[in-house]
Amino acid sequence: MQHVTDYPFEVEEQPHVLIPMPDGVHLSARIWRPKGAGPVPAILEYLPYRKRDGTAVRDALTHPFMAGHGYVCVRVDMRGTGDSEGLFEDEYSPQELADSVAVVNWLAAQEWCSGSVGMMGISWGGFNGLQIAALQPEPLKAVVSICSTTDRYADDIHYKGGLMLGENPAWAATVLGWFALPPDPAILAGDVEEIWAERLETTPFLAGRWAEHQLRDDYWKHGSVCEDYSAIKAAVLSVGGWHDGYRNTIAHLVENLDAPVKGLVGPWNHKYPHFAVPGPQIDFLGEMLRWWDRWLKYEDNGADAWPDMRLWVMDSVAPKVKYDHRPGRWVALDDWQARPAPEVLHFNGSALSTAAGHVDRKAFPALNCGQGAGEYFPFGFGPGELPDDQRLDDALSLCFDSAPLDAAQDLVGAPRVSLDVASDQMRAQVAVRLCDLRPDGTSALISHGFLNLRHRNGHEVPQDLPVGAPVSVEVVLDQCGYRLPAGHRLRVAISTSYWPFVWPEPKPVTLTVASGALHLPVLPEGMGGSWAFDPPRAAAPLETRLLREGSEAKRLVRDATDGSLTLEISSDTGRIEDTETGLAHTIKHFETFRIQEDDASSAVAEFRWVRRMARGGWAATVEGYVIMTGLEYHFDVRASLKAHVEGEHNFFKEWSVKVPRL
Repeated sequence: MQHVTDYPFEVEEQPHVLIPMPDGVHLSARIWRPKGAGPVPAILEYLPYRKRDGTAVRDALTHPFMAGHGYVCVRVDMRGTGDSEGLFEDEYSPQELADSVAVVNWLAAQEWCSGSVGMMGISWGGFNGLQIAALQPEPLKAVVSICSTTDRYADDIHYKGGLMLGENPAWAATVLGWFALPPDPAILAGDVEEIWAERLETTPFLAGRWAEHQLRDDYWKHGSVCEDYSAIKAAVLSVGGWHDGYRNTIAHLVENLDAPVKGLVGPWNHKYPHFAVPGPQIDFLGEMLRWWDRWLKYEDNGADAWPDMRLWVMDSVAPKVKYDHRPGRWVALDDWQARPAPEVLHFNGSALSTAAGHVDRKAFPALNCGQGAGEYFPFGFGPGELPDDQRLDDALSLCFDSAPLDAAQDLVGAPRVSLDVASDQMRAQVAVRLCDLRPDGTSALISHGFLNLRHRNGHEVPQDLPVGAPVSVEVVLDQCGYRLPAGHRLRVAISTSYWPFVWPEPKPVTLTVASGALHLPVLPEGMGGSWAFDPPRAAAPLETRLLREGSEAKRLVRDATDGSLTLEISSDTGRIEDTETGLAHTIKHFETFRIQEDDASSAVAEFRWVRRMARGGWAATVEGYVIMTGLEYHFDVRASLKAHVEGEHNFFKEWSVKVPRL
């Protein structure tokens, strides 16, 4: 990566600017401004992830670059997090969104702002950028939303296809330990101990709350911009990666927004595209700069004429749990909606065929299916986060294979699988994987999808299955961009569980497939042009000092004595000091997923995050812990929070709830 230090404008920074909210609470902002530029547009990134330490490394790469090109860049800690006042409530709460509108209006009113504001962000910041755009504050003219969602229930870290994700309690544990850290005493005036004590005491029990909302109710509809796409008027650049959990949003926005919108998808994980892996990385800051210049400075630079979608079509490679680079090519589609109707391959015996045929095959219980799934969104906490060779999971699934391809095919879009299926239980789920059967014998995951079969008619009111009677369902798989070479075969693999990616049903299920079909989004040869991006650039990196090396580990243990299967993941960042602020940080995390292979109601997931921040003789440590057990009739959810300043302050709180399965 090229690190840029010479800009059109010299950059000045203010590390702690207080922005007043209507109720008297102040939010802390870090501001980068271009000297001598006069009034210019402002770009807001609004997060709970602690600007002073949590996002300092990536902020250093990004915001000075934009400021040096004539923008005021503003990184704000949300209410109750980092160095801001107030109390944190929940993801995307009405208070969070009201505060953000107030921040946008405050920015536009400053003498150094031209009156135009943009919002940028990844994950949480990508979500709330879209949500705030839907609220239509007048100064907000453009958004860059990366790795985000349009539907908080159907396509977020909590539920997928009406099934609770294994990452749902994991994310609750992450939030629990992260947001409870204190403000930095060196930057916040007043009684930090008192502020921290109130923050700890009012910490919400999100693991329980998210488990209680198992249906697509008003809780999830709030903040889901798919409820009214027409509310978004700002220009949106939607960005994602094929190795991220939020790969569907880009197509949803391009297909549904009336406002100007463009899509960009690379092979990346849950990171900004100028430093995400797998590569290739791109000059994403240059892309954002052109987007801002077009919509905030109203320059006629052609950004509004970009193709609807620019995406990386990945080549087939042998499956590995980690890649530095994924070979492939950039394809530019001027009109995303002009792609042809899907090609259909029918289930015929054990084959995928152009002609439908008799099936009548069963998918039997296999609670150990899912060990090759990889992480919901690979982020860098723990080794080997990508999907592994699928052959072990394939052996536990009902599979339908195609003949070898006569010619290469590009799959671009969301595959769908339609099924006529009967269950021997009133409650059942289905996991569907689309795999590339390579000539070397490996099975590589292309895409997957899930469905709680009681949600076959919608996620708001579940309906029990008629035992033994077939029902017609459709499973929509995640968006993909994948090139299948000639000689490779396609496989549809169907299983009745997929732990620990999704929580299993409480009783073993056998599904009988009467018929089915795979609907393939094949991009015709020659459709779409080529595209090229410049190599990645960024501002100078944050200066840090490594005080202690980190480590990471991942292992899968099958205990023959008790029939249990346990996945253990851990990471330790080591101890890293920010040489400018003097703050040293350590993050340790531990995850365990355990199940008895003959007991569907034995699934247990356990998570522990330990975060420590220190300077000189002062150190604060927070430990968040969540454990969830999926029993026959309910989820047992427990959590605890520990915190202390060495030798001065100790805090402990715990929660528990039993949530009926819906």
